[in-house]
Amino acid sequence: MTRSLKKNPFVANHFLRKINKLNTKAEAEKEIIVTWSRASTIIPTMIEHTIAIHNGKEHLPIFVTDRMVGHKLGEFSPTLNFREHAKNDNRSRR
Repeated sequence: MTRSLKKNPFVANHFLRKINKLNTKAEAEKEIIVTWSRASTIIPTMIEHTIAIHNGKEHLPIFVTDRMVGHKLGEFSPTLNFREHAKNDNRSRR
């Protein structure tokens, strides 16, 4: 179920403060913002920033573009790495 339109999109308060602080600085300074908030929604003020999103093990840097607005941060940092199926798995052949 989606979030109610009466409410604003969910963005963690500490994360929103970091974004606003970087937007007020000079344009030449672009820092990587580290966050664990995967449930936060990408809003237009985040465009052109690099955000390091935690995937459970490490922070993956993601550059935010205008096409990402409205999506969640967690959609862009996968948490599972599929290696391959086992070579000697005879159970699947039964």
